Amino acid sequence: MNARSKTATGTSRAAGVYHGWLVVEAAFLVALFGWGLGFYGPGIYLVALQNRHGWSTAAISSAITTYYLLGATLVLFAGTIFERFGVRRVVSAGTVAMACGVVLLAFVTAPWQIPAAFAVMSLGWAAMSGAAVNIIVAPWFDQRRGLAVSLALNGASAGGIIIAPLLIVLIGRFDLAPALACAAGVMLVVLLPTVGLILRPKRAGEHDHADDDTPSAQPHSSNSSPPAEAPPWRLSDVLRNGDFQTISIPFALGLTAQVGFLTHQVAYLSPIVGAMAAGWAVSLTMFSAVAGRIVAAFFVDKVDRRVAACGNFGIQIAGIALLASTASAATLYLGCILFGLSAGNMISLPGLIVQHEFPKQHFSRTVSLIVAINQFTFAFGPGLLGYLQRAEGSYTTALIACLVMQATAAVIVVLPVLGRIVRRPSAKECDTTGTSFGVLGSKDRSGSSSPAPDR
Repeated sequence: MNARSKTATGTSRAAGVYHGWLVVEAAFLVALFGWGLGFYGPGIYLVALQNRHGWSTAAISSAITTYYLLGATLVLFAGTIFERFGVRRVVSAGTVAMACGVVLLAFVTAPWQIPAAFAVMSLGWAAMSGAAVNIIVAPWFDQRRGLAVSLALNGASAGGIIIAPLLIVLIGRFDLAPALACAAGVMLVVLLPTVGLILRPKRAGEHDHADDDTPSAQPHSSNSSPPAEAPPWRLSDVLRNGDFQTISIPFALGLTAQVGFLTHQVAYLSPIVGAMAAGWAVSLTMFSAVAGRIVAAFFVDKVDRRVAACGNFGIQIAGIALLASTASAATLYLGCILFGLSAGNMISLPGLIVQHEFPKQHFSRTVSLIVAINQFTFAFGPGLLGYLQRAEGSYTTALIACLVMQATAAVIVVLPVLGRIVRRPSAKECDTTGTSFGVLGSKDRSGSSSPAPDR
């Protein structure tokens, strides 16, 4: 590390806490309100509108499905929009859109008006969902990005623990319109100043101390050659890329099973353990999601992230298997804990794998594309499990379908790792070809050529 880099690092540390950690805190708040009002909220709005107007569940549910599909379409373009307009403008506009959509729901007087309110909300969801949180945090961290993203995305789980119950309490106490206006107002008061003050662009020479020795943290002198440019981002090339397919397909399957089960969790558990116990099981699942993401944050940067994803799917498989057994209440609670431990990491791991396997310049667009595909698929998860439950008369077939999706996902996500193991040369082959490797050098994980080791 040269003198200029040391000076920049010293200045950054002397000024106090690295600004990237303030960005993580801001992203946590974005996820808290984005998921609290935009992901957990629709189920609550459904019940409130049904009680207020007597509309059918089908009419409101179809609007929620449309909301997720429209949100997924917008997320497809999130990477490009963030790159063009900047984080501060996009998140501020998304916050206002989410607030307006939530308030509009209180003034609908006919079922056909619900999709219009949800359409406004979808603009906010695209700017505050998992793709947005990854895009907000990614520029500030390299070596410890897994820790940073995991901590920021705990806001998503906190939205289910804090915002969702508060919505229920406020609606029950003050009615729908005052409750939604209060929730939207608090979000605006908290997020708009936070976004304006904290989510600024990263400055030259500013980096996390763990990134001191990474190329991105080193200032380029006038005599040094500029970093190699990545090939242009083309959608067709990305969709045909094997690494992309083995990220998008497994997590689309996993999230379809996960969102489907979470939607039906209370309906499945209530007849077995009672409504009150089912409510506690949901809370236990949410707390486990926070705990699982925190635990993963401290080791995910030190292991192969595909192997970590495979293990995460395995934990969820174990949880669903216990839930399907219905052996006892304790078994069901243990199943909810295991399911929750893996649930939080399901939205943070795709971006972490993309960081290692795709050029830095393409991170925003690639993550946005994966999140959009995931959302397109998991929008049908609740409907799929509901159809299987109605056809069978129980949730047995639905849970088996979840097991199959998760097991398939676990295999697909680890295929590139297995391929590398199969292609790895044996010790004898290394001895016979050692000279040629010594002359040509080898390639590290980032794809850059490294000099041969001294003999």
